Amino acid sequence: MDHLSPLDAAFLDIEDADPHASLAIASVAVVEGPAPTHDEFLALMRARLPVLPRARQKLLRVPLDLGTPGWQDDPAFNLAYHVRRTALPAPGGDAELSALIARVMGQRLDRDRPLWEYWVVEGLAGGRWAIVAKVHHCLVDGVGGTMLYDVMYGDAPAPDPAPEQDASLLSLLGAAVTSPMRTARLVASAVSGLVSLVGSLLPVHASSLFGPLGTARHYRIVRASLAEVKQVAHTFGGTVNDVVLAAVSSAYRAVLLARGERPDPESVRTMVPVSVRGDRRMDNQVSVRLAFLPVEAEHVVDALSVVHQRFAALKKGNEAEAGHAVTELARHEPFAPLSWSIRLGAMLPQRSIVTVTTNVPGPREELRVLGRPIVEILPYVPIAVRIRTGIAVLSYADRLTIGITADYDSNPDVDVLAEALHEAFATLVSAAKARVTPSPPVAASKRRARTARPRTRAARPGAAPR
Repeated sequence: MDHLSPLDAAFLDIEDADPHASLAIASVAVVEGPAPTHDEFLALMRARLPVLPRARQKLLRVPLDLGTPGWQDDPAFNLAYHVRRTALPAPGGDAELSALIARVMGQRLDRDRPLWEYWVVEGLAGGRWAIVAKVHHCLVDGVGGTMLYDVMYGDAPAPDPAPEQDASLLSLLGAAVTSPMRTARLVASAVSGLVSLVGSLLPVHASSLFGPLGTARHYRIVRASLAEVKQVAHTFGGTVNDVVLAAVSSAYRAVLLARGERPDPESVRTMVPVSVRGDRRMDNQVSVRLAFLPVEAEHVVDALSVVHQRFAALKKGNEAEAGHAVTELARHEPFAPLSWSIRLGAMLPQRSIVTVTTNVPGPREELRVLGRPIVEILPYVPIAVRIRTGIAVLSYADRLTIGITADYDSNPDVDVLAEALHEAFATLVSAAKARVTPSPPVAASKRRARTARPRTRAARPGAAPR
């Protein structure tokens, strides 16, 4: 029997400890053209399921948590239960789609069945339809979720099988004996990173941005041009992720100011997942970096500079490597105390992390579903353990889409966050264009005329004056 890794199992433990959490991730493919019939879509899913063995398997808990949960074939598997169909009310715009996504994602998946659902959504504006792909986080991380698109709608091969989970220290000791220098370097890097990581878990300044959650959710959509965001990164120096985090910083600053709260430098720490994926397995292969967002910066361009400096320093601090090392070591430790500690920690009122910001590269080429083009993909990230908002960013072809998840009761002003995020991207793009735009030809010629020095030549005998 295949077993979950400790990291995969941790998402189940957190969900068990937080009655208001639904730890499923999702992506929403918006598709051009008429929606297929229910039988047509079922036939597509039935044809693809053989390359996704987890789609027909359900969880099996090990008694007393003596090992991580395992996967077993569901003898009562019924594809029709997992593939559902609904329609939006008119006019079928972003508001109606967002309300549906929030409602679907606020409901937990049934642990007695395979942990996924696909929803075909009719009635989108412009004659479009959508597919909501809902999968529990114990199955995939963000990058693994985008790999599903290449498998389901592209030509990608089946994912790699999961490795066997070794519950002893023998393999770890064997690595230390056979590669002592490499092991020593990994340990030193992990220790250095852990010191930095632990220091990043100090409590933040109190604000309304974090606290107890309910079960209902808001969802909002923000869009940006990937080419323009890349141009901002190129113009000011940095990465696409830096630009995203700068815009997010500006948006949270706007929310704090709108609520009459002070945007202190140590009031908004975000958790940024970092992929450590080395193969095509569909499980979780992710670590994290933790950093304060510069909400104190009045201008988003200034925030971009600070974000770039902070995350460049974090990369040198080995935080992500340390987090990965801890999860790898957990594979060799008894699972029961690890599981109990995760559940206990999830029940305690954490005051260190205010939000999560995840940026996942999606498919680079346009994909099709039953011959119909996917025009955009919207991401969804779950929230739990007093984190009242989460922001997911996904690139697809030349588009960048941002999905905002927010606790319903504590974020009645979620539109302030969405609008401020949109404005932050627009401001960054305008600033980048202003910085690289060449001077108008007329103005340039006038400057040349003012600065040019007159040239004189000695007159030749008999030459006409110029």
